[in-house]
Amino acid sequence: MSRLHDPFLRGQLATAALFLSLGFQYATWAARIPAVKADLDLSAAQVGVLLMAAGVGAAVSFPAVAWLMRRMGSRRLALLSQLGLALLLLALAAAPDYPVALLVMCSDGVLVGCLNVAMNAQGAALEARYERNTMARLHAVFSAGSLLAALLASGMTAATESVTAHFAVAVALLVVLGATARTGLLDEETAPDGTDPAPAQTPAEPKPERRRWSIPSRLTLWMCCAMVFGTVAEGAMNDWSALYLKDIAKASAELAPLGIAVVSGMMVVARLFADGWRSRWGDGRVVLLGSAVAGTGLAVALVSGGVAPALAGFACMGLGIAAVTPCVYAAAARQGSDALTLVAAMGTTGLLAGPPLIGFIAGASDLAWGMGAVAASAGAVALCSTRIRWTAPAPVAPSEATPA
Repeated sequence: MSRLHDPFLRGQLATAALFLSLGFQYATWAARIPAVKADLDLSAAQVGVLLMAAGVGAAVSFPAVAWLMRRMGSRRLALLSQLGLALLLLALAAAPDYPVALLVMCSDGVLVGCLNVAMNAQGAALEARYERNTMARLHAVFSAGSLLAALLASGMTAATESVTAHFAVAVALLVVLGATARTGLLDEETAPDGTDPAPAQTPAEPKPERRRWSIPSRLTLWMCCAMVFGTVAEGAMNDWSALYLKDIAKASAELAPLGIAVVSGMMVVARLFADGWRSRWGDGRVVLLGSAVAGTGLAVALVSGGVAPALAGFACMGLGIAAVTPCVYAAAARQGSDALTLVAAMGTTGLLAGPPLIGFIAGASDLAWGMGAVAASAGAVALCSTRIRWTAPAPVAPSEATPA
């Protein structure tokens, strides 16, 4: 079968379009926060609340997302939330005052929660149907979306000061991505190649997802803990690495931004290769060893001190923590949509709570201790991973050699 007509590849590309959309949409509005601040004449504190509104919206969306997943399925929810996120960019550009901007950002967080759950459900379903790994590469595409948005923001800012013009171009690209996703996503009735889905569930049978919400299992709670600690480490590294290099390691102003570049670059590279690691060693071993490398590498760097050890420790963190969220999402999806929704909400909570928590620790002592808490979070992921029931490794297919 040619790669062009491979149903797995079509589904992979369609789902990748969703991941690219989410990373692109998030980084697009984040890149223009200074312009929004100036247009609405906001203080620094108001900007902080504005940014917090998106995280709060995502965190509190959990009950609604669980209900929508049961009612609509991941395909419809993904497409509608992706379109909604595109339109919210225009709403943010047109916001006449601060309260409206807060409402837009809170709505953005809710739709981010919807798309995050739906697209990860699609990725996990793709892996299950074709018994081929792809989740790590899909998360790499998310990071690529953020990079693409940053490049577009730089070019549009140089060309025009208009936020509306910038966001209009971004919306056009997001509409194209949504159209791309529409052609290959899995649904509840048919497989991507037009055939009936594999086993034994007929349309007349009640679907297990229609049940009422129940108390999470112990396994799901361990997944939630692993996701929280993993996203705390991931988010805190992005927010605090440059400041650590400048204030603690005494790096020059030119070298300080390399902290974010090293972490992000290693995460993208690791996610491109992580599906192969998952196929060889299994998700459990990848998460256990990866988080152990992340925590140990950063801890050794903090004890050693200096710029070079810090950059090496940041590289270990990016390399080791990169595969945690894809693997935990895949494991949660196998427990059903409710488990996936709860685990995704905990991931959002970790991203939201991580940076302020590290700031609180740094304020009470110094940033070296704050970064020590990041290393401890990675170690906690390793401990949690031993309590999760992981599936056997999936085989590597030849067509997986090139990432989506």
